[in-house]
Amino acid sequence: MSDVANLLNDPEVLRELIMDHYQYPHNHKLTEDSGYHSVHMASDSCIDDITVQSLIQDGKVKDIRFEGVACTISTASTSMMTDLLKGKSVAEAEKIIQNYFNMIEEKEYDPDLLEEAVAMKNVHKQANRIKCATIGWKAMREMIEDSEESK
Repeated sequence: MSDVANLLNDPEVLRELIMDHYQYPHNHKLTEDSGYHSVHMASDSCIDDITVQSLIQDGKVKDIRFEGVACTISTASTSMMTDLLKGKSVAEAEKIIQNYFNMIEEKEYDPDLLEEAVAMKNVHKQANRIKCATIGWKAMREMIEDSEESK
């Protein structure tokens, strides 16, 4: 097991990561740039109401941003996602997203690929939090699918 995986087995480290991304979310500002795709997501079971934007060009995720009102889990997971996917190729991003959903669904996944997003690994224990932990990721998956279809 890698150092990251060992560290991320400590419940206190997981809690701190989640709280840090919630209190100080990364890439938490939308842009007016017309080159960005935008997807609005809202939950019927939580306060989550966010917009995720991405700039996907030349097979790369060049930028990801988000903004809105969201709970701790939603804000933290989306913040982690923006850090993780920015700069990746579309193929790498798709692989990371699939790994994330595998983790949430208690399937086999690569913790090293998910880096800090592994902090969400226990979300499955609270079924009502799964939507919160995946809302931003679903928006990003949708934008990647749209970008691939428009080729």
